[in-house]
Amino acid sequence: MNKTTCPLDCYDACSVIYEEGKLKGDPKHPTTAGYLCPNLNHYLSEPRILKPRFKGSEIEMEEALEILTTMLKEAQDLDTLYFKGQGNFGKLQDATAHFFANYGAVFTRGSLCDGAGEAGVVEGRGESLSMPFEQIAKSRIVVVWGRNLSVSNSHFMELVKDKILIVIDPVKTELAKKAALHLQVRPREDFALATLLARFVYIEQIENYAFIDKFTADFDYFVELIRSFTVKELTDRTGLELEDVLTALMLIKDEPTTILVGVGVQKYAHGASVLRMIDSFAAMLGLFGKEGCGVSYMGNSGLGFREIFAKGKKSVPIATVDFAKYALAFIQGANPANQLPRTQRVIDGLEKCHFSVYFGLYENETSKLCDLVIPPKNFLEKEDVRFSYGTDFIGRMPKLEESTIGISEVELTNRLCAAFGIEPLPDEKRMIEEIVGNNVYEKEGYLRNREYLQIPYSDGFYTDDEKFHFIDEYDDEVCEGEGFYLITCKQRHSLNSQFKRDRHIYLPPVCDFSEGDFVRAISLYGEAEFTVRISEDLREDSVMIYSGTPGVNYLTPDELSLEGESAIYQETRIVLEKV
Repeated sequence: MNKTTCPLDCYDACSVIYEEGKLKGDPKHPTTAGYLCPNLNHYLSEPRILKPRFKGSEIEMEEALEILTTMLKEAQDLDTLYFKGQGNFGKLQDATAHFFANYGAVFTRGSLCDGAGEAGVVEGRGESLSMPFEQIAKSRIVVVWGRNLSVSNSHFMELVKDKILIVIDPVKTELAKKAALHLQVRPREDFALATLLARFVYIEQIENYAFIDKFTADFDYFVELIRSFTVKELTDRTGLELEDVLTALMLIKDEPTTILVGVGVQKYAHGASVLRMIDSFAAMLGLFGKEGCGVSYMGNSGLGFREIFAKGKKSVPIATVDFAKYALAFIQGANPANQLPRTQRVIDGLEKCHFSVYFGLYENETSKLCDLVIPPKNFLEKEDVRFSYGTDFIGRMPKLEESTIGISEVELTNRLCAAFGIEPLPDEKRMIEEIVGNNVYEKEGYLRNREYLQIPYSDGFYTDDEKFHFIDEYDDEVCEGEGFYLITCKQRHSLNSQFKRDRHIYLPPVCDFSEGDFVRAISLYGEAEFTVRISEDLREDSVMIYSGTPGVNYLTPDELSLEGESAIYQETRIVLEKV
């Protein structure tokens, strides 16, 4: 049996069986449970780039490597940008960083996805650990907050089917329709809702003082913060009925509760504060370090493992990078011409960049703009290993197939190192063992992270004093503009800009448009045109465009979160006009 692990940027990191040219779910794996998502099911049928291309014409790999080497030598005394995405989540995809760090390229830092939320979690807990699936299974109440399990975390659906579900989301997702309670919060006001819940924990005097006294710090300052907001102010901000908020609290009180938080809540300037307030509300109730309880965001998948590839000495925030500043841009596993905010600025920058290189599997908006295109091997054609930010499983990705298409990241790195007199990388298997080290254990035939042998945070937190630190101050920048709130979320049949992408803007029934209308969406940052679909699942003040939809990021701001240097895609309002 040929067993591997899904490479896609997803919570689930499925265990995969490759037989007779087909990918199948591993039936013995505790979370994969024998089935795969639509994206991986169609992975092998997705057309890939077969040959390198220079200035629009196909060339051989040797010629492509010679061109890349020549251009890197010409640009060596100028600024070169190393821009790496997460098209493949394998750890050896970072091998190219070894060359570019020694070469002296400018790296990117920050995040397009979860950076603001992670900053908030780390401030309070020291490290972000996700909850092992066995602990979620022991919960009685599951709160799904800004996370659509059926789309972005589908293998957890089986895990929560028998739980009392509370869904907090401005969109009435399929999961929300099945929940015991759906709080359809106003976009951008998850902080207000978490504060309101904490306020009533304090009013009702249901804090877990045994936990607070032993495991936390700054509680008195936190109380001062939440009391600085009136109940009416917070309720008005959330757009919810106070009775529904209190119902949620009464369901959670005294019950083993898991809160599964998604990235949707933190795509704002104050995203760090949102996660920190959710964590602080949970800490008031003592929902850390005990069975069936916790807050699970996107866990630090590399916790306890070695980082063996060098980092660049110079870096710029990824969300605001200006390609026009560089003599050469090397873009790997990414599609910035679709995924970066304020798309027109990004395209203009790529067109002004002296020489651009795309190293990726699929044609997309970025590959069409680049001077040199180099295809890599896919995940079946090279050795690798991956961690999961949704579970504690470690997935090996052995080479299962020979292919004449593309070049692996390790081979490309070593070819460039040889050309520049840089020490080459060791053997792939040796690097994998060096990364994984002794921080794994085996359970029922699968590798898992030793950091999770105990319930996360049961012995304290990862802060200097090993205590959870409550949020004690709050800063925000008000979302500017008029019109609808913009919600950007994942779509079932695509992953960011990969696979089958949607082409629509989704509007509430109260809007002045009809199904099939062609409209222009306008924000402070740009405009784009879409076909209308009407959805009864939206609030009256919101519109939704799926992540990866062509044009969506013409509308989003090229600004950073107050903490975490993260993109803030939903920090915008849009108006619509019929075309």
